[in-house]
Amino acid sequence: MDAHGSIPFLKEIILFLALSGVLIPLLGRLRINPVLGFLSVGAVLGPYGLASHADAWPLLSWLTFARPEDVEFLAELGVIFLMFMIGLEMSVERLWSMRRQVFGLGGLQVALSAAAIGGLAWSFGNAVEASVILGVVLAFSSTAIVMQLLIQRRELGTPLGQAAFAILLFQDLAVVPLLVLISILGAAAGEGSFAVLLGSALLKGVLTVLALYLIGRRVIRPLFHQIASERQPDTFTALTLLTTLGVATLTWAAGLSMALGALLAGLIIAETEFRHEVEITIEPFKGLLMGLFFMSVGMGIDLRALLAEPLWIPLSVLGLLALKGLVLVVLLRRFGLSWGRAAEGSLLLGQGGEFAFIVIGLALGFGLLGREIGQFMLIVVGVSMLCAPVIARLGQTLGNHLDRRLAPAETAPETGLGELQGHVIIAGFGRVGQMVAQMLAEQGIPFVAIESDAKLVAQQRKAGMPLVFGDASRPELLRKLRIDRAQSVVLTMDHTAAAEHAVQGIRRLMPMLRIIARARDERHALRLRDAGASVVVPETLESGLQLTGWVLESLGVPPEASLRLLEQERERRIVALRAEPPATA
Repeated sequence: MDAHGSIPFLKEIILFLALSGVLIPLLGRLRINPVLGFLSVGAVLGPYGLASHADAWPLLSWLTFARPEDVEFLAELGVIFLMFMIGLEMSVERLWSMRRQVFGLGGLQVALSAAAIGGLAWSFGNAVEASVILGVVLAFSSTAIVMQLLIQRRELGTPLGQAAFAILLFQDLAVVPLLVLISILGAAAGEGSFAVLLGSALLKGVLTVLALYLIGRRVIRPLFHQIASERQPDTFTALTLLTTLGVATLTWAAGLSMALGALLAGLIIAETEFRHEVEITIEPFKGLLMGLFFMSVGMGIDLRALLAEPLWIPLSVLGLLALKGLVLVVLLRRFGLSWGRAAEGSLLLGQGGEFAFIVIGLALGFGLLGREIGQFMLIVVGVSMLCAPVIARLGQTLGNHLDRRLAPAETAPETGLGELQGHVIIAGFGRVGQMVAQMLAEQGIPFVAIESDAKLVAQQRKAGMPLVFGDASRPELLRKLRIDRAQSVVLTMDHTAAAEHAVQGIRRLMPMLRIIARARDERHALRLRDAGASVVVPETLESGLQLTGWVLESLGVPPEASLRLLEQERERRIVALRAEPPATA
């Protein structure tokens, strides 16, 4: 309590909870994006909005946020929990499998965008150090906004969602050397070459992340085992929060980003059996604190500055979107997306990011940026984030229009596929999809496959496979593959979110079509069944049953009896997953 006996932040917390529980749901009923709602509310009720009139209207002091610094700490927690949840969705193996997109697509996006923006900043008379800092930080997009939009639109598992995630992940990793570089430049005051300083920053960041990851694996998993064995939910929640904030604090103490530490903590837990329970524990904290983060960003947008600079601020926002968008559309197209999805991705990722507030603030503190240019760029980033949900919606509309116009030239299922009638559609042409295709071909059953990996599509088409590039959840492509004449659809995708998204899209288009889906485990199988799959085959269940069958036969159990036992166990385990007719979504 302070000197007047009041609890710090009590008014701000009550006001925020009231807005979250009353106003934001009301905006949702009006079909207003929650991210845009929080940003707008922050701008209107912040220190540059109605709070600036609190002296004339005392009641406004209780209904507005006059001091954004009072909620900045809680807002930063929102970003930390978001990064932690992203880490939970990943694993080291999955990161390695995405290395081409993360380090190829993401690295090229940051490098090319930073070069274009930094060169423009240098042409306006900024120093080399300031131009490099502005170029790199403005090349970053908002992980919080983009991920929230992709999750709300259920597009995280689509090819565009995976590409956007890879770009954002590389940007989050690139924050590490950038923050270290700024600290070194500020402390060195011009001593040493730029290349040496950059190399030192990269080396420090990589070594710190590796050390924390290796140590965390040795410590965190045994702790969770111990707590889980005691069956105390409150202690489990405390350990989850301690892991998230503890690793984030360690990275901050090492001079790195707390958000990166939270991502690292999520990666560590993602490799344990406690991943799903931790997701459930963290979800309520993340949702509330993310809303607070967006609101705090809105508070930093000075609407009066827009009136003072009615030309340069809008032009700078448009210039930022244009420069990044041009780089993104070329790269996304080069990495296998259609022109429509590449255009959508360029607008989805065109805004500035939340790390700009941290990086530019740090650069201002070290005197590496002039205060006027720093404040100007913060306003530009804030306005671009405020417009991001609307621009993303325009990008989606533009992308759909382009795909409708250009789809015949790009997906052209009629080229080499012949007349499609009574066929099977295979979504995903990896190891399992190819096995299904081979068996169908041997039985003379016609099929056509969909795959989102452009390189794999090119290879398999050369071998004569009836394969097209695309997203199995897109109704335009499914219609071109004559899904109305198909006998069934087989889903074999590796990405769990992509499979769920595809089931929902197919079920909306064809409510009665038989959908046979591959699942990683029984938990994933239940989600696919809820999404509308007719039959779901969990990989872990089938491999376990096969192993059990061999064990029983080795112990002398007759093959007929063994098969009967296995069939009974299979029916017992997946009876909830099999129902006829298939459920609609």
